[in-house]
Amino acid sequence: MSAAQTPQPVTAAENRRRWQAVGVGLVAAFMTLLDVSIVNVAVPSIDRALHASSSDLQWILSGYALTFGLALVPAGRFGDARGRRNAFVFGIALFTITSALAGLATSPTWLVIARLLQGAAAGVVNPQVIGLIQQLFRGPERARPFGLLGATIGISTAVGPLLGGLLIAIGGDEHGWRWVFFVNVPVGVLAVILGWRLLPGRPSGQPGWHRLDPVGVLLLGVGVVLVLLPLVQEQQWRTPWKWALIPVGLAVLVGFGLWERRYARQHQPLFDLRLFSFQSYTLGSILALVYFGGFTAIFFIFTLFLQMGLGYSALVAGLAITPFALGSAAAAVLGGRIVNRFGRPLVAIGLLTVVVGLAATVIALRLFPDAPAPWVTAGPLLVAGIGSGLVIAPNQTITLSEVPVDQAGSGAGMLQTGQRIGAAAGIAAVGSLFFSTLADSRGDWTNAFEQSLMLATGIIALALITALIDIRRTHNHKN
Repeated sequence: MSAAQTPQPVTAAENRRRWQAVGVGLVAAFMTLLDVSIVNVAVPSIDRALHASSSDLQWILSGYALTFGLALVPAGRFGDARGRRNAFVFGIALFTITSALAGLATSPTWLVIARLLQGAAAGVVNPQVIGLIQQLFRGPERARPFGLLGATIGISTAVGPLLGGLLIAIGGDEHGWRWVFFVNVPVGVLAVILGWRLLPGRPSGQPGWHRLDPVGVLLLGVGVVLVLLPLVQEQQWRTPWKWALIPVGLAVLVGFGLWERRYARQHQPLFDLRLFSFQSYTLGSILALVYFGGFTAIFFIFTLFLQMGLGYSALVAGLAITPFALGSAAAAVLGGRIVNRFGRPLVAIGLLTVVVGLAATVIALRLFPDAPAPWVTAGPLLVAGIGSGLVIAPNQTITLSEVPVDQAGSGAGMLQTGQRIGAAAGIAAVGSLFFSTLADSRGDWTNAFEQSLMLATGIIALALITALIDIRRTHNHKN
């Protein structure tokens, strides 16, 4: 496998066209990642409108993440083999249709099935976006589009509750939740048209078909499901036996690795394990998994704290998270521009800033217990958001820097699969502490939020340690 190639000069027209293609990809990524968090604030309305059980509501939220993570690697490999435009357009078309079906749901079962299909469609789209950047840009050129992608990830995750609250306020409590899904339809239709026109097709010299390793797809799918199921169902499955699925799932994933090693001797595997021979890819993937375990859980517990604990509306709860989103967006663009100059130390600085911002959030709530929480937390969350923007995009750039273009989709898919597993594990762990502390303290929502936020901060501190290990190893290697 070769390292990233030296950038070749491009004409102004070619440069304009590739940025147009990236723009379409970023819109699609924003839309699909937004649906991870936007539905959280719509749960009370869905509950009242469809008379959903707690299990139904859990699957409406977590089923999306489950099938999202399940589709990433196979879809990335398909895009590598058959052309990213084909996979992208198919994924966006499916996402648009299933969004419309979700908005038209008349029963909980209907909505759950639509969300499962919608998550799978999102899993098809996202590795194509990263693969597209790898394909269209080379070497240091990738920093800027990855910076914009990092800003997209940060904004979509943080702004979901705000946009959801706005749509519910406009559409009304009874039908506003439907617009959370319907808003994807016109954007999706436009993305399908522009994607087909602007994204590059499969190069003429590329073989028309690669074997897509069905055994590898099956083993990876079963392993990911077994690992994710007890995490996404943590609140619904009360039996401790659910945790036995995780070691079983890990064993299946080990079997997947052994199969891929054997399969690669004669065919192109679903995922080439030799990518882990690159330290940048291995440590970057671990860092992303751990960081998303703390990062994603923050918005889950903060929304619960503000809405259910302090009685704020969905709109106010969304506005309270906006400082984090703004800081993340601005810093991600900057981080994308300077990552080639500073490398992994930039990611470490970002992680340290996130830890400081979240710790300051806890301190601010304790110093000003009677002040409105959205105002008290705005400054510290802005700081944390700035740090987050210096983590996601730069880490993604560094992690994928040595991945060959013909494996960009599957490499990105595995990276994002780790992020989905980390997010599910983080929400399960942090959410479990949140609810147990709430029960033990007899309804002290502030204490529950502070304790669980400290756990999320500790998880992010582990990601910081991972970054420092990478920096230390790189320094020793140079010496």
